[in-house]
Amino acid sequence: MISYIAGTIKQISQKHIVVLTNAGLGYEVFVTTGHASELRIGQVIELPTYLKVAETALELFGFRSEKEKYFFQLLLSVKGIGPKGALNILALGSIVDVQSAIGRGDIKYLTAVQGMGKKTAERLVVELKSKVDAVDQTSIASEVGSLGEVVEALVIMGYSKEDARDAIDGLSGDEPVEVLLRSALKHLG
Repeated sequence: MISYIAGTIKQISQKHIVVLTNAGLGYEVFVTTGHASELRIGQVIELPTYLKVAETALELFGFRSEKEKYFFQLLLSVKGIGPKGALNILALGSIVDVQSAIGRGDIKYLTAVQGMGKKTAERLVVELKSKVDAVDQTSIASEVGSLGEVVEALVIMGYSKEDARDAIDGLSGDEPVEVLLRSALKHLG
């Protein structure tokens, strides 16, 4: 099983990249269109991956983080959703956005995915709503150190968890909580 890849990007297309490893092998790795647009040829990259083994092909899927990979695998647990469908769901927006849509039962949002009909979207909501709610309840606790404290403080102040997480995006946890909180509040306006 290939669960991680590191190397240099040799090729980028809308749905996949080619990663050249130090061993001289080039691996085609499927990524979301948003992720592909953030990358550049020659960039050194490290990706958590998921390997799909089929009779006729091996397909490798790459992710920005272990959290994104975990959510991808959660999506695969739903009948009727394969790896490419799960990747298309991830391309809808951030993990928080997709989790929120599932938690709200927002079928319209989910059917924006190419190839996803109403029945599959409804099945996705039914099968994952409780899992997404459980992940959502523990997600603030999983934030690391000072940044977690800032998210918690913003939620207590009345901001949504999504807005709080967006506000800390790009901040480093090296500064005191007070400084980080001020920066996050400036971001929120």
